[in-house]
Amino acid sequence: MKFILKCLLKALALLALAYLYEGVEVTGFAPALAAALVIGLFNTLLRPILVLLTLPATVLTLGLFLFVINALLFWAAATVLDGFRVTGFGAALVGSLFYSAFGMVIDSALERLFAQK
Repeated sequence: MKFILKCLLKALALLALAYLYEGVEVTGFAPALAAALVIGLFNTLLRPILVLLTLPATVLTLGLFLFVINALLFWAAATVLDGFRVTGFGAALVGSLFYSAFGMVIDSALERLFAQK
């Protein structure tokens, strides 16, 4: 139940992001839900490998290279899916920052909601 609610809320966050920021476009709720699932899948499977491979660059930039990795995964999800578009790397960077912020709020709210039961 928590996973389904998290996916739905992240899709709504992606729709809100597309509404607030013109660099990210989502054509509807179904593409937003698919994008939320693909972004989650990329973050689960690809992100740890990319972080490990780019560890020297991450250390040299004091962790700032992790923002680049997040932006690349956000952009990659947009290239894989129809109905979800990011206009460029800068838009992917800004979009991934806002999407991550929305995600932290969603995760915190769900932890509090499900901890009370």
